[in-house]
Amino acid sequence: MAGGANPVKAILYALGANFAIAISKYFAAFVTNSGSMLAEAVHSTADCGNQLLLLLGLKLSKRPPTSDYPLGYGKETYFWSFIVALMLFSVGGLFSAYEGWHKLHEPEPLGYPMLALGVLLFGIVAEGFSMWGCIKEVNKLRGEDSLWRWFRTSRNSELVVIFGEDLAALLGLVLAFCAVLATWVTGDPMWDALGGIAIGVLLIVVAILVGIEVKQMLVGQGVDDRIKKEMIDFVSSQPQVDRVLNFLSMQMGPEAMVALKVKMKPAGTDTALIDNVNAVEAKFRERFPDVAFLFMEPDHHD
Repeated sequence: MAGGANPVKAILYALGANFAIAISKYFAAFVTNSGSMLAEAVHSTADCGNQLLLLLGLKLSKRPPTSDYPLGYGKETYFWSFIVALMLFSVGGLFSAYEGWHKLHEPEPLGYPMLALGVLLFGIVAEGFSMWGCIKEVNKLRGEDSLWRWFRTSRNSELVVIFGEDLAALLGLVLAFCAVLATWVTGDPMWDALGGIAIGVLLIVVAILVGIEVKQMLVGQGVDDRIKKEMIDFVSSQPQVDRVLNFLSMQMGPEAMVALKVKMKPAGTDTALIDNVNAVEAKFRERFPDVAFLFMEPDHHD
């Protein structure tokens, strides 16, 4: 359920920040010969590609239902988000770790450390701006939940991915800054190599966590427990309804499918009963506009 959040805004914040950061990092990595800087440049490039994939997923998910896909294409967003998690693991994490390992065994002196530190500081500021934009959208959804609980229970794959990417990028930039600073102060390029390895491990861990969450959405999670309770309470409160007997749901990107079995109050005739069911459905759709597919079955028992 969207809850007023706009994942496109968070994606565009991240795309703009990462593009600017990637250009500055490649320049600094070429001039300074820093392994940590190159690892961060590749990470930012991978993030730019990832954000384009997320935008593609959002666009594809808006296609109307067809006879082959009667419930629409909402899960496209989950598929492309999972691809992004794989890219974050491979292109970002594994490459960064490899580059750091290579520099550890074949150390090279660090040139122009002040330039590297300046670029990394710029990256921290830009990535902080992107993180602020993401948190702003996340706060529209999480309510009183902690960020960790929101991350574990969210059904919005785009924001989960952007949050994970921004967090990894921000922490990675801090690690790279510390690694370059330590190399400059001590004159030992080992610190730069260790920084690249640490960045790689960080990206791999974040990619695994993001992948786990998106995989659950891709398999077929129901709506969030809080939303589920709101839906059941809303239907139960309708004057035509005796009680809700059963509730099934599936989150499909920004939309959801809901199936209800309810015990209706006596209506006198079959026509009146059908009218009552239709009235409850209409009110339900008005209260929960993100429910694209609603099936309500009157029954006496589950």
